[in-house]
Amino acid sequence: MNFEYSEEQRMLIDMARSFVEKELYPHEEEVERTGELRRDLYEEIKQKAINAGLYAANMPAEVGGGGLDTLSWVLLEKELGRANYALHFTCVFRPSNILMACTDEQAERYLHPVISGERSDCLAMTEPGAGSDVRSMKTSAVRDGDDWIINGSKHFISHADFADFVILFAASGEEDTPRGPKKKITAFLVDMGTPGFTVREGYRNVSHRGYKNFILEFDDCRLPSTQVLGEPDQGFAVANTWLFATRLQVAANSIGRAERALDLALDWSANRKQFGQQISKFQGVSFKLADMALQLKASELLTLNAAWKNDQGTMTDADAAMAKLHATEMLAMVADEAIQIHGGMGLMDELPLERIWRDHRVERIWEGTSEIQRHIISRSMLRPIGG
Repeated sequence: MNFEYSEEQRMLIDMARSFVEKELYPHEEEVERTGELRRDLYEEIKQKAINAGLYAANMPAEVGGGGLDTLSWVLLEKELGRANYALHFTCVFRPSNILMACTDEQAERYLHPVISGERSDCLAMTEPGAGSDVRSMKTSAVRDGDDWIINGSKHFISHADFADFVILFAASGEEDTPRGPKKKITAFLVDMGTPGFTVREGYRNVSHRGYKNFILEFDDCRLPSTQVLGEPDQGFAVANTWLFATRLQVAANSIGRAERALDLALDWSANRKQFGQQISKFQGVSFKLADMALQLKASELLTLNAAWKNDQGTMTDADAAMAKLHATEMLAMVADEAIQIHGGMGLMDELPLERIWRDHRVERIWEGTSEIQRHIISRSMLRPIGG
């Protein structure tokens, strides 16, 4: 692995950092205090992101996206991750790569409009009784001639307030396996406003204010077969081809947020004086800074290595799991220690530290809990030796 960034990558980092500081930071206080991302503000920042070439930067160039390789995309995500999540994820949208499974006709209705900013998607997989155990989902898809009838509900669905359509995963049958019956899963494209499909507000969340979750309900929702994404009963194949990216995304966002927290802690410790000297002179503070920097660097190397390996076609599930696991748990430590260094001031909302501390908690849960990541890593070690 070459640890030196290319000129293009350095320019991308500088441009993204400048965009975050000029276009996103000024609106953080409003979103944090109101818990809302105004539609007009969303449209304004989205257009600026499109003009800057940052919108849909994760999508391949051949379909109109930014065409970034995985390593460059992760560097972009690190910079965007420094800002409030509603601002950077909603306004500087990175569509789901799952849409690359669209047929030609579907691409014209869904993929291309999402990349251009005319439409946006949200992903619906999680259910009240099926979190990490995706195959236990109860939302059903039953064939009826050339149509499918969808029944069930999804929750914790992000971005549904700005989405024009949903990428829905539903159980479409069962198959026998050596370990017993397993549900078949089919992916669908469901437009907002489809009869039998209702969206309602979800739960109040301590993390990521302004980035809301929703409950999706399907009551005899009829979809034509043209709305199947990929092949019937092959929803897992569709998801597994692309969902690794979300784990690297969470890892990179966490690193960016941790960098911001460490920068604040460094500045505070160098300028705050107690007992006649800078608090950075005290070992109790300086050693914290050293541990924070050490863990942050380890997370960065794990994440960049996984991204680089993906570009070489050699990344494993365990590589992505290690990056996501270490980065999200590192962020928890760095956020907590940054607040400890600031003392009581760290918990005041004049600084972004209390937000970073609140926001970090969901990172160890969504896109695969820390326990799931540990399971993936341990199985990759044990399977080759029959364990």
